Amino acid sequence: MMKIGKIDLAPPFALAPMAGMTDTAFRRLVKRKGGCGLVVTEMVSSEGLVRGIDRTLEYAEYTEEERPISIQIFGGDPVKMAAAAQIVEGMGADIVDVNMGCPVPKIAKHNAGCSLMREPERAATVVRAMARAVGIPVTVKMRAGWDADEINAPDLARRMEDAGASAVAIHGRTAAQSYSGFSDWDLIARVAASVRMPVFGSGDCIEPSQMVDRLRGSDVAGVLVGRGALRNPWIFEQAAALAAGGTPRALSTAERGQFLLDYIDLLVKERVDEADGFRHIAPGQPLDGAAAPPARGRERWVINKLRALNSWYTKGIDNGSHLRVAINSAESIPQLRDIITAFFVETGVPLHS
Repeated sequence: MMKIGKIDLAPPFALAPMAGMTDTAFRRLVKRKGGCGLVVTEMVSSEGLVRGIDRTLEYAEYTEEERPISIQIFGGDPVKMAAAAQIVEGMGADIVDVNMGCPVPKIAKHNAGCSLMREPERAATVVRAMARAVGIPVTVKMRAGWDADEINAPDLARRMEDAGASAVAIHGRTAAQSYSGFSDWDLIARVAASVRMPVFGSGDCIEPSQMVDRLRGSDVAGVLVGRGALRNPWIFEQAAALAAGGTPRALSTAERGQFLLDYIDLLVKERVDEADGFRHIAPGQPLDGAAAPPARGRERWVINKLRALNSWYTKGIDNGSHLRVAINSAESIPQLRDIITAFFVETGVPLHS
């Protein structure tokens, strides 16, 4: 069992935050499959939280079934990050996470995301201010470093621990690599061996066996999975079975299709059927002044969410490209449901083993 502060994570597998992908609907479905000890929200702007911007607050919404829940925030101003952490704590989150891993220029150029790794003293000041401001654990997600000449995760992890962080997650690529090349798990293991706090490793875990193998023979305490979960939301359940000495159960095509149908249903419930449009699910009341977008716009939002997920979800499925093309051409939610049902249920298209 892995602990972050007083929070038990069992199994020690977590769903990584992915902008535009790991919304509350996806996180809930992953948790329902089992084996996922922690979910992390999409990254949330500290500036937007402090200013009370509705769209920002929407990214931080969650439901009770997702617990333990970590809300990830980004920013480079210690005062605003501490204030944002207090807001996150007030929202009832179990953990507040600091994004020091995002390589996207529009984030990094504002002394946030991975650019904070280039300013270790500022990064430590941010985490120290947050840790002093809240009672919940403060964690940090970072990369190996900025580029091949600036691999500083081992040093920065020690600084984060000294500043009051309760855990860190290391993606074993640099910001310059983005998602090319390979994640350096030897580096991640070295970081884990050099600090007392728990360390998550991340990168290149697309099979449940890889998740289990990464925990064997090293000080790495947990595994954070991103793209592997978009391809296979059952990856946590399967890894937990392997870790317990069992055999992952086989998935049917019907189950694969039902996941997409359930995802649509949750998205529809959140947006299409909600009179107030943007719903701050838990805890608290609907956001004041948030007007529902036009019905057609809300339907398009659901369709676009399915398109984004299926660029990953259809990998490894026979004729997956056909499904991607069909979903990308869908013009309504009923049409989406018909396409998915026809592909997974009626035709019984087999999956790769």
